[in-house]
Amino acid sequence: MQANSASGMAVHDDCKLKFLELKAKRNHRFIVFKIDEKIQQVTVEKLGSPTASYQDFTDSLPANECRYAVFDFDFTTNENCQKSKIFFFAWAPDTSRVRSKMLYASSKDRFKRELDGIQVELQATDPGEMSLDIVKARAL
Repeated sequence: MQANSASGMAVHDDCKLKFLELKAKRNHRFIVFKIDEKIQQVTVEKLGSPTASYQDFTDSLPANECRYAVFDFDFTTNENCQKSKIFFFAWAPDTSRVRSKMLYASSKDRFKRELDGIQVELQATDPGEMSLDIVKARAL
């Protein structure tokens, strides 16, 4: 576990371990990460099974709280090739607390660097900004 001097945020080792499992073994379809403000640490909140859908993923994000998340997105290219890309989501709904939004925003780049292998980043303040159509468009 390492603390970040800029934001004082630590990243729990489990975050990196689960991300490696998603990336290398594809044990998880998605991971939702939460900042535990009491201990100033990013932790794993939820894991999605390999069979989970994108809808399962978006349903697991709280409506009024910020989260980070990664999603392993499978898609078919215009040339009919099967591919996958790992998306990083910064979820910060308009209804979440200002302090929480600032904390997630200030810690995001540092946390993202811990997860080696992210290919696309999306920031969303409401579900429409991370619709499946948008994700597909960003993947291609």
